[in-house]
Amino acid sequence: MGNVMAASQAPSGLSPPPSMPPPPPPTFGFPPNFIKVEDSGSETPTSSSVSDQHQSQKNGLENPGSMEELHKMCKDVFPLIFEGAKLIINKGLSSHFRVSHTITMSSVTPSGYRFGATYVGTKQMSPSEAFPVLLGDIDPSGNLNAHIVHQIGQRVKAKYVTQIQNSKFVAAQFGTEYKGDDCTLSLTAENVDIINESGIFVAHYLQAITPSVALGAELAYQYGPSVPGREIAILSAAARYSGSHSIVSGTLGGAGLHICYYQRASEQLQLGVELETNFRTQESLASLGYQVDLPKADLCFRGMVNSNGTVGAVLEKKLQPLPFSFELSGTLNHSKNQFRLGCGITIA
Repeated sequence: MGNVMAASQAPSGLSPPPSMPPPPPPTFGFPPNFIKVEDSGSETPTSSSVSDQHQSQKNGLENPGSMEELHKMCKDVFPLIFEGAKLIINKGLSSHFRVSHTITMSSVTPSGYRFGATYVGTKQMSPSEAFPVLLGDIDPSGNLNAHIVHQIGQRVKAKYVTQIQNSKFVAAQFGTEYKGDDCTLSLTAENVDIINESGIFVAHYLQAITPSVALGAELAYQYGPSVPGREIAILSAAARYSGSHSIVSGTLGGAGLHICYYQRASEQLQLGVELETNFRTQESLASLGYQVDLPKADLCFRGMVNSNGTVGAVLEKKLQPLPFSFELSGTLNHSKNQFRLGCGITIA
């Protein structure tokens, strides 16, 4: 929250139908069955329940995670470019509740102040996840973004997302997710209007075939008076291969192709390659991203370059022993001859 995203960010791999909102935001916490090890660059598997662990030992398969996290490892390598200046102040009021104050100044996105709050409940499902989770941010004009996520039992998760602008509900989304021993099924309903007979439904299914291979499918359905023919559906297939230090993932549908490759070259260097193709516009975009971590220097550097001639990077430096983090962002578009610079300070 508080990042001023640059307009040069790459679009999503599968182009949704006209007027279809972007996909649901990612789930909170780390990817399922993994815990980040501080400063080591490695990942250690963990089981969410005793039954899941027993089943994994029985057939060698684990839950593959959700479809929303299919390209997550590759996406996290790319920098979050921003323009202008930003100041973020985070304050923890307790072990479960924290607030934030964000001030942004930019010529690309709206500037101003936003207040945010996050509450994490006491229902501990894993060392990296606790529920319920309530978070949101609001500006002085009353524009609100809110998320609610709760775990119902060991396998079912429910979430609700809403957005209010100019005193009107502009977006409302409800989703539920079921995690089996070796599969994940989710269903999302967005902007469903019974009176005007319009809405969007998205179904995801991801199945672990082997310990390294997972296959899945996505079905997006939209109906309403603004949709050509009053209804439209898009079916996409997904696949992911996970190696010891690399991940290859991809989605293919009638709208386009999206392929990602992630490689951990060393404990300090991570690489990501992304290819997006839109069959309707017959356009493709290839991007290369990298992340360099220097734990002893408390420094993280992310950079990217794409086939449109855009080069961008973000440098993040923790100013120890002070509770400050400094960010420096820059992007250069050679084809448009545009350069944007951003700097930010985060106080934790």
